Amino acid sequence: MELQNTVKEALNALYHHPDDAVRMQADRWLQDFQHTIDAWQVADNLLHDATSNLETLIFCSQTLRSKVQRDVEELPSEAVRGLQDSLNTLLKKFHKGPPKVRTQISIAVAALAVHISAEDWGGGGIVNWLRDEMNSHPEFVPGFLELLTVLPEEVFNYKIAARPERRRQFEKELTSQMEVALSTLTACLHINELKEQVLEAFASWLRLKHRIPGSVLASHPLVLTALSSLHSEILSEASVNVISELIHYSAAGSSGGATVNMPLIQVIVPQIMSLKAHLTDSSKDEEDVKAIARLFADMGDSYVELIATGSDESMLIVHALLEVASHPEYDIASMTFNFWHSLQCTRDSYISFGNEASAEAERSRRLQVFRSAYESLVSLVTFRVQYPQDYQDLSLEDLKEFKHTRYAVADVLIDAASVLGGDATLKILYIKFVEGVACCGNKHNEWRPAEAALFCIRAISTYVSVVEAEVMPQVMALLPKLPQQPQLLQTVCLTIGAYSKWFDAASSDPSILASVLSILTSGMSTSEDTAAAAALAFRHICDDCRKKLCGYLDGLYNVYRTAVNGEGSLKVSAEDSLHLVEALSMVITELPQVDAKKALEMLCLPVVTPLQEIINQGPEILQKKHPRDLTVHIDRFAYIFRYVNHPEAVADAIQRLWPIFKAIFDIRAWDMRTMESLCRACKYAVRTSKRFMGITIGAILEEIQGLYQQHQQPCFLYLSSEVIKIFGSDPSCASYLHNLIEALFKRTTCLLTSIEEFTSRPDVADDCFLLASRCIRYCPQLFIPSSVFPSLVDCSMIGITVQHREASNSILTFLSDIFDLAKSCKGEEFLSVRDSVIIPRGASITRILIASLTGALPSSRLETVTYALLALTRAYGVRSLEWAKESVSLIPLTALAEVERSRFLQALSEAASGVDVNAAMAPVEELSDVCRRNRTVQEIVQGALKPLELNRVPVL
Repeated sequence: MELQNTVKEALNALYHHPDDAVRMQADRWLQDFQHTIDAWQVADNLLHDATSNLETLIFCSQTLRSKVQRDVEELPSEAVRGLQDSLNTLLKKFHKGPPKVRTQISIAVAALAVHISAEDWGGGGIVNWLRDEMNSHPEFVPGFLELLTVLPEEVFNYKIAARPERRRQFEKELTSQMEVALSTLTACLHINELKEQVLEAFASWLRLKHRIPGSVLASHPLVLTALSSLHSEILSEASVNVISELIHYSAAGSSGGATVNMPLIQVIVPQIMSLKAHLTDSSKDEEDVKAIARLFADMGDSYVELIATGSDESMLIVHALLEVASHPEYDIASMTFNFWHSLQCTRDSYISFGNEASAEAERSRRLQVFRSAYESLVSLVTFRVQYPQDYQDLSLEDLKEFKHTRYAVADVLIDAASVLGGDATLKILYIKFVEGVACCGNKHNEWRPAEAALFCIRAISTYVSVVEAEVMPQVMALLPKLPQQPQLLQTVCLTIGAYSKWFDAASSDPSILASVLSILTSGMSTSEDTAAAAALAFRHICDDCRKKLCGYLDGLYNVYRTAVNGEGSLKVSAEDSLHLVEALSMVITELPQVDAKKALEMLCLPVVTPLQEIINQGPEILQKKHPRDLTVHIDRFAYIFRYVNHPEAVADAIQRLWPIFKAIFDIRAWDMRTMESLCRACKYAVRTSKRFMGITIGAILEEIQGLYQQHQQPCFLYLSSEVIKIFGSDPSCASYLHNLIEALFKRTTCLLTSIEEFTSRPDVADDCFLLASRCIRYCPQLFIPSSVFPSLVDCSMIGITVQHREASNSILTFLSDIFDLAKSCKGEEFLSVRDSVIIPRGASITRILIASLTGALPSSRLETVTYALLALTRAYGVRSLEWAKESVSLIPLTALAEVERSRFLQALSEAASGVDVNAAMAPVEELSDVCRRNRTVQEIVQGALKPLELNRVPVL
């Protein structure tokens, strides 16, 4: 009683106390209370207590529902029987509400049915029990109907902590009782006020894989009631849900597909088609129109394979879907968008004619059939991308929604272009564009229609032929004549970028490129948004027209230098200026070697000058500079080294620049952002120059090897990974790479000595084990026999369960690479060395991996952990099975039944004998599900496996 009163007081404080701190304290207490064993009795008592107020009833019904779902295993078997009786009593007590309480009680009963066997409901299962209860107590039918509705939903509710085997059994029980459920629902149809609730329950049962023949459903009273309800004055939401489920069921492969269910389809389709007039009926409620549109969209999505045949009947559905697509409300029109995509993907997929000529003839016929529909679709959707009149007043949320609409319409246009062809779609859009251009010249200077049409033309750019010579020249000729309105200019620039390949193929006239570059320069001067679009387009043009632009290098360089130096009127941000760096770099790549060296020097000049000025001011100034003052320039070097594909020229450049880089390394080694930027630049220099790097690579490695001892920057490891990839197999580099590996890994293993250290330094862990994996792949001869290899394996065992995703994945991949060593280049010769390290640690590694599968790591890592465990199993066969058996035997039988552990060990045994690894996934996932089914079980399992308890003393 005291605890019951405390719950009431806490609820009163939560809902009514004026002090936020008190409310939060009450909330925390109530949440903690829900996890206690006492919550069962207290919640049950208060629900039976006639004096409990609504707040108490809602809280206690939610508590009881969550306890039944997650914590039934806390109760002794006799208490479960008492709980079942109590819930039945409560279901009757609240049969008329409050609705929230009744729903929670219904879910609790359904959840209990998942846990306990059919025999516990009188032998016939819960559905038969429910039918008998409804016959015996007709006054409680509304409450029982709600239970009948939620029952099939609980099959798919993974909040219920049932074992997978029991969940599958429950689904079979319900499926076998489908006829009883439907006959019970049919019997309730005569109660008019319950009709909506009956249909909602029917929709719920249809979601089960029930395999009732379409011919039976076609004449079933529940189906006929739902169909007749479509024509009632007030459209029944439940009937719409039923018809929607029937549509999905009739087309599903699990039910035999559309061919088998044709009798049902022939009943459904005419009834929905008869609603077509309502789509344009202005007197209809918008929610009703939305529901009808949903049925048409469901019909299109589900029957797309039938519609793709292009029969006369299917075209009636296509025309109805065009009607939906033309609806002024975007939310309604967009329901059809998925259909148009599915139809264009499907139209050729199910042509089953004997020879290629017949198949081609059928393709042509279908194209002719659907052409007009897609042409109409293009005309219907383009207006939706037009900026609203009040676009400047739109909130951030509305602007985000408008952008989402434009992207969705762009996808529809792409679908249309893939059917009609890009050139044909372009002609339709060009007419809209010309109309829009005319609006730009009227007295209102209306730019929005032209921008909308141009946006659509840009959307289909990849489908327009690069040699299209009829429309594209006219489009491009109109661009310079458009007003310099910012949104319009932004779209003009993006369109130029989208058609960069067309410019390269189609423009033999140099004046066209000159005109385009002029527009882009104008875009860079107008606003930040137009400058961003122009810089991106500049990059695309320089990428695809690089050969033609070699002669324009001086002009391009002037634009680049002005933007990078922040001179003149250009509004290009530092981030967008990287597009210009990339653009010039790609053009320089096309130059001959001698010219490229000079051009590269010119390209580096505006970047190196400000850095040199900072360094010339002395170490104190360099030390105090904001990282951004340095990284803005260094990032440009990274782009230059990445995109100027002249290895010798880049090697010369990095050699000249090394004194500057070294000065920054020496003074700013403490600064993570600057070091990351600098290492990225060095990485691309190494990647491009490769063996042309000469003595510079030695200087770089010596620098980072020394600095890492004092400043453990993860990027030093990351740069070393790139060096290992390129130079790992080079015998001439073996000595200094061996020293590098030893130095970096020794320091890292001294840092990462506990799971807390891994948690506080996840980036170091991530890059350390990425580097280690690189060593296994590219220089196992240096790494596996080294003195640091055993230490690094020990270190990985400590860190496997780190919660940081990337760090954990890198560690698991490293272990998998060790276990798969035989697959790597030159790996086989070091298997004995590997085995001498792994075998003494095998039992511990297996235990930690199984702990990771069963809750030490999130379930999202399951695939990576499983691969590591199976790789270990494949590598060590029978021995690894002994390790696994030893580990799972630690888990108490209350948490993991004998049959479940046997199934898991059998899967490992099959994997060890060479059976397809994918076959082992289901038993492994099942083990994971069982051991995570609730918090108590997970704690028991982790307490037994103790993944953090391992001895890091080197194994002799």
